[in-house]
Amino acid sequence: MITEAQKLRQQLKSAGLSERAIDAAWPAWWSDELEASPSSRAELRFTLARKLGINPRPLLGERVEFIWRDRARFKHLAAGDDVRQDAITSFGVSIGKLLIRATPAVEFPSTAAIELRDIVLSTAPFVDLLSLISICWSLGIPVIHLRVFPLDRKLMHAMVVEDNGRYAILLGRDSKYPAPIAFTLAHELGHIMLGHLEGTSAIVDLEEGEYDLPGDPQEDEADAFAISLLTGSANPEITTNIESFGPKSLALAALRAGPIHGIEPGTLALCLAHRLQKWPAAMAALSHIYTTAKPVWQEVNGIANSQINWPELGDDSADFLENVMLGPNE
Repeated sequence: MITEAQKLRQQLKSAGLSERAIDAAWPAWWSDELEASPSSRAELRFTLARKLGINPRPLLGERVEFIWRDRARFKHLAAGDDVRQDAITSFGVSIGKLLIRATPAVEFPSTAAIELRDIVLSTAPFVDLLSLISICWSLGIPVIHLRVFPLDRKLMHAMVVEDNGRYAILLGRDSKYPAPIAFTLAHELGHIMLGHLEGTSAIVDLEEGEYDLPGDPQEDEADAFAISLLTGSANPEITTNIESFGPKSLALAALRAGPIHGIEPGTLALCLAHRLQKWPAAMAALSHIYTTAKPVWQEVNGIANSQINWPELGDDSADFLENVMLGPNE
């Protein structure tokens, strides 16, 4: 005989939520013995609704209704699936609100990319991923990398969430090297500083190519902000004295020239790849630029773990956020 908890799981999966998202939100206090208690079953539904951004009343009537539907702008989306959009939005906004609640507020004006860059360069040779993360947390903008996604297929590169003038950044894209994630984070910070979240609860940057819609002015502006922050120019002039080069020679050149020009070597290699469309060589060069390859999410979430005010969340919400940041069996 199927239990009420099993029916609830099926109901959430039918709404488009992934098994991993449901597992992350499932409360540790639940046990099969609580099936016989109507109040416990109701509390289970309310707990899951709160974490996943679902309206609890329809959920009690065997229907899933996402709270923050139509509250996000999706980038790289020409035509899409409303159910998937609603699941991504509500899941992300719920997590963003938890992060904002557990991060001290800091008042800051919208700041130009060059001004932020100058702040970093006053104490460091270039702007890299760690300095970007430090900027965000110092401005009261929490940054985490999601290890659990609301959909079975990961579509989201990153998401910015707004709540009463506060912001949180959720990274979805991962890499073994920091430079690609540094650009993604700088891009999302650009959305915040450029006021792109006015009138919306979130901006979701999906994987490019799935629903590519070129010519989005906000995306172009956020890209220009990111490049300016990382290199000092929205359109840096990066050239080579040879037409053909391999990963090792590109890595050596980037390691020499990067600090001279105040550009992190991995970022310099990616800028050259973008200009010359030499992506295979540039991506392979990263393995020579960085001494070790390791999942960047571990560093991102390690910093977040030390910055989040965990007691502010309460045990249940803290468990959920920790599950989302660690993923299954990690």
